[in-house]
Amino acid sequence: QAAQREGLAESLLLAVAGQESDLLPCAVSPKGAQGLMQLMPLTALEFGVRNPFDPEENMAAGAKFLKQLLLRYGGDLALALGAYNAGPSRVDAAGAVPPIAETVDYVNRVLERASE
Repeated sequence: QAAQREGLAESLLLAVAGQESDLLPCAVSPKGAQGLMQLMPLTALEFGVRNPFDPEENMAAGAKFLKQLLLRYGGDLALALGAYNAGPSRVDAAGAVPPIAETVDYVNRVLERASE
């Protein structure tokens, strides 16, 4: 539903959630990201998430955030995914997917999962 509301491919949203949390709604990263889409607390707050571990709320916010990034980067999926992982400021500074091994791997894995 979240993918449909934001005009995103369901396979893309599931690929991001799969890469982010292995589809575990209770996932918490060492950096504090939470839930299926691994939202940072400030991002969750920005999108009005009350319970980051609620799958529907988390997916909806993650989809909105990803859509926002796609619009920001003119539909360039690799840049949007790079920003989802490393932050928009790093993509803006690099003018490309940041040359961070984790981010490059993240982008490649999500693109691969989304095309399956």
